[in-house]
Order: sequence, then C-alpha cells, then structure tokens
Amino acid sequence: QAQLVESGGGLVQAGGSLRLSCAASGRTFSTYHMGWFRQAPGKEREFVAVISWSGGTTHYADSVKGRFTISRDNAKNTVYLQMKSLKPEDTAIYYCAVSSSTFTTRGSRYDYWGQGTQVTVSS
Repeated sequence: QAQLVESGGGLVQAGGSLRLSCAASGRTFSTYHMGWFRQAPGKEREFVAVISWSGGTTHYADSVKGRFTISRDNAKNTVYLQMKSLKPEDTAIYYCAVSSSTFTTRGSRYDYWGQGTQVTVSS
C-alpha cells in the first residue's frame, strides 16, 4: 500500500517562509519523478514544481520561480518544497504527487497523490 503524506503547512504572514514535506510509505519512490501541485478556493488545481528521480532536473511554474525550491532525499523517501517570499496568492491546499515515467507539469500524468496540506498567507 503506497501512501504520500504532506506536512508543514500552516498560517504565515506575507513575505515569510514555509517548508513542506511529503513522506512516502509502503514502497520506495526513488526512481519516480515527484511534483507539487496546489489548489486555491474556487480555482482549478495547478502545477507548482517537479523534480526528476535523481534530483538533477527541476522545473517550476512561472508564478513561483525564484521563490520556491523543490528537493528530494531518496534515502528518506521524501520530497520537500521550500517556499520563500510568500504572497497571499500562494494560499492553497498543496499536494505532492509522483509520476512513474513522465517528467511533466500535467497532473493527469501522475500516479499517486497525497491528501494535501493547507497553506494560508495573510497580509
């Protein structure tokens, strides 16, 4: 039984930072691409960042470039999202996901999803 569990969300003031974690259990995802997505109230889910299985390649949504950093620790079967200079527009539920074969921004190509962690950014 594969499971992804996000943590690290919370309430933060604009300009602040948070680090989200996504811990996998039940199996290893060392050879899977891992990504982060988010969904704000009244909006569709959107891509945030993705990292290759080796950690050597990353890609970010334009809205978070220069502010967010994705990383992974395969020994811990965990992926992280370091979020800096947070804006109210970043408020959303953040989900981690894994893709078994495709390095992509398309959520439909991801195989496993976590249940999400709430991030709220206030002015």
